[in-house]
Amino acid sequence: MFLQNTSGVTIALNACHHAATGLYRAHSLHRQVKRLEPPGSGAAPLCLPLMSGTCLADIAKLTALIAPEAEALGFDLVRVKLFGGAGDITLQVMAERPDTRQLTIDDCAELSRRISDVMDAEDPIESEYRLEVSSPGIDRPLTRLKDFADWADYEARIHLAAPIEGRKVLTGMLKGVEGDQITIDLPKHGLMTIGFDQVGNAKLMLTDALIAATRPLSLDGVEEEEIEDTDEEALESADIKDEG
Repeated sequence: MFLQNTSGVTIALNACHHAATGLYRAHSLHRQVKRLEPPGSGAAPLCLPLMSGTCLADIAKLTALIAPEAEALGFDLVRVKLFGGAGDITLQVMAERPDTRQLTIDDCAELSRRISDVMDAEDPIESEYRLEVSSPGIDRPLTRLKDFADWADYEARIHLAAPIEGRKVLTGMLKGVEGDQITIDLPKHGLMTIGFDQVGNAKLMLTDALIAATRPLSLDGVEEEEIEDTDEEALESADIKDEG
């Protein structure tokens, strides 16, 4: 997706979101149908349950399988997420280079190949699923404690695991990390410090300052298109009234 900042500069939100997606069936079928679709976003559940109540796949196990493949390429794993319903399961993998916080098209394709090989060998998901590999994009999720330190002085929105002082959502300027404590500067409230374990999910807010700091490495292979609203965006719309 493309956007314009207030200076009229057009850029891509995620220069490799198309790079590597594929539809995979259960290992017994062992068939792949490659097709391009944009990735979703949002906080990952511990597992994705079937209608029977059983767990389709364990996120911790998936992360343990995928992390070494990212690390072997020199990438940091940002998030592993499994979402969707019966017949439309998506395994989303976000990763980045530590020095650029982005991935190129070739990076995404190479990581996708490595993950595909591991998934074929281990067969950890008991259903047909689609694999999507991407960099985090500009308004990236903040999934690790170090993310809140790395993006100090940028605006973020934090959805709390449980309300604090009547607040479910905190939107303001990140001010850094000390130990496992995150400080955020809230408009009309001032500084507020919370524990990392109190964060349900969090993401950066799209601002001109953030856009300037995260210009794409390359626009090669990126097509202009609108991405459908994600479950994370729906959550923000529902919770925005809880901000104070």
